[in-house]
Amino acid sequence: MKRSIFSLYLLFLGLSSVFSQSISWNKVYQDYFDNYKDVAIGQMKQYGIPASITLAQGVLESGAGRSELARKSNNHFGIKCNGWTGRKAYHDDDALGECFRAYDNALDSYIDHSLFLKNSQRYSRLFQLKTTDYKGWARGLKACGYATSPTYASRLIEIIELYSLDKYDKGGGGSVFVSSSPVSRQSFSQPALHQINQFNDNYYVVARQGDTFKSIGEDVHVDYRQLAKFNERDKNDALEEGERIWLKKKRRRAPKEYKGYVYRVEAGESMYSISQRFGIRLKNLYKMNELSPDYIIQVGDPLRIR
Repeated sequence: MKRSIFSLYLLFLGLSSVFSQSISWNKVYQDYFDNYKDVAIGQMKQYGIPASITLAQGVLESGAGRSELARKSNNHFGIKCNGWTGRKAYHDDDALGECFRAYDNALDSYIDHSLFLKNSQRYSRLFQLKTTDYKGWARGLKACGYATSPTYASRLIEIIELYSLDKYDKGGGGSVFVSSSPVSRQSFSQPALHQINQFNDNYYVVARQGDTFKSIGEDVHVDYRQLAKFNERDKNDALEEGERIWLKKKRRRAPKEYKGYVYRVEAGESMYSISQRFGIRLKNLYKMNELSPDYIIQVGDPLRIR
């Protein structure tokens, strides 16, 4: 009898140990979800990644925004450099001093997370799943190699179910694009009309026929007057189909991979169209090439872009 009681006691201790490893509800996690749920919903509508998965990954990878990588580099998803041309940070992970992407703000991290998954062939099969299939996404992320932890999928699922994050997969609220500029926080129910692309540590959309700064601004939820300033234009200017419209202030030069590269002017181009193509501020393009603003470029002219 005593032996049986002792055996039951050991069993109880074993079960207690197992359950103690489970994630329990805490206010820090809940505050994180309340803060970023609209962004996650917006990214879901734009790219088809379940909001619940984005939130669960964000809270797990960043320690609810409290990890060193999140605090110092605004990286909420543990994405390593892998060809990244933007700002970098170095932290110990699977190896010492690994290179991680660094962002101007946490919201840029959310956008890059979407682009990272959407543009990678490794994760392409996940986009065949429904946005309501958070279990399939969680298991798929682990199978595709997003994380090395053998419990990664189960931990994501546990977080989603404990905090009922799957309710956000139904798509209420949210904003598609959030930048460091003043942003309209209004809700919407339709997906964006423009695909958001990334280049030169910035984001852009391609203008369609009939587009205006106002129509694009309403689509991506950026004030159209601010949008015009980012692109060094008047807010009432007509836009040409196919031109790039930048969603944040343009950079001073092209990405690092263009170091030493000489660009040759093509037919029909202007200094402005080249500055838009590479996401460079027009005045900086003139300055890099020691040209006056009234200089008229010719086909074949060599230009430094970095």
